[in-house]
Amino acid sequence: MLTMYNYWHEGSGTVRDLRLKRLFLLDMDGTIYLDEQLFDGVTDFLRYVRESGGRCLFLTNNSSRGVEGYIEKLRRMGIAAEKDDFVTSVDATIRYLQEKLPGRKCYVFGTRSFQAQLSAAGIPVTDRLEEDIDVLLCGFDRELTFQKLEDACILLGRGVDFVATNPDWVCPTWYGSVPDCGSVCEMLYRATKRRPVVIGKPQSAMVELALERTGCRKEETVIVGDRLYTDIACGVNAGIDSVFVLSGEGTEADIETYHIHPTWVFPNIGTMYRQLEDKI
Repeated sequence: MLTMYNYWHEGSGTVRDLRLKRLFLLDMDGTIYLDEQLFDGVTDFLRYVRESGGRCLFLTNNSSRGVEGYIEKLRRMGIAAEKDDFVTSVDATIRYLQEKLPGRKCYVFGTRSFQAQLSAAGIPVTDRLEEDIDVLLCGFDRELTFQKLEDACILLGRGVDFVATNPDWVCPTWYGSVPDCGSVCEMLYRATKRRPVVIGKPQSAMVELALERTGCRKEETVIVGDRLYTDIACGVNAGIDSVFVLSGEGTEADIETYHIHPTWVFPNIGTMYRQLEDKI
């Protein structure tokens, strides 16, 4: 039950303002589904946006799987999607490496899928401790081993560049949470005193990629997510409006804890959809 914010932040956007949006940037884990469970109202909301002449793009900080995996996962949930419907932290990281660290060899602290995506984009990668490594690249790693942690500490001790796809502390699951990239980077900081350059949300790069892809303006765009310190902060950093949903990691109390203020707050996407449709 919302109290302080009701259905939108007082003094900020109204539901009428939200109806004028044409590009909805949707976080995935904790926002539209949890593990294999699609949240109620998501399908109706996607249909509403499409029939209203708008577009949805799926944004995720999760680097552990490729877009093909997300397409298949959404298909199992009854949602048809194509490659161009996704913007990931891997997309933004590839752009960063190509522009800021071109040709540098990266030790990939992440999944085999993550390494394959980088390699396909022409990024020199390895998962072995070698002398010519220039960058330690950390992502959400479901294949974590102590060997990777040891290799990372050696590389950071050598002074290589340190880049992370995202700062998320945890990834939500049906049983609670598991450590995400941010937690591993914090562990590495405690061991080496090195902090990474973070590429994904809350940085604005993924929103900028989405705007480039669609040709939409910032005032037409809104980001929807369940984390204040990544999703909503990304909207703030990118200069776009935001919807904070309470279906995943975040709680209403986080607004005062983090001092990050979304434009709207809803319990979930289903409630937002019904409000947009004037059904409640």
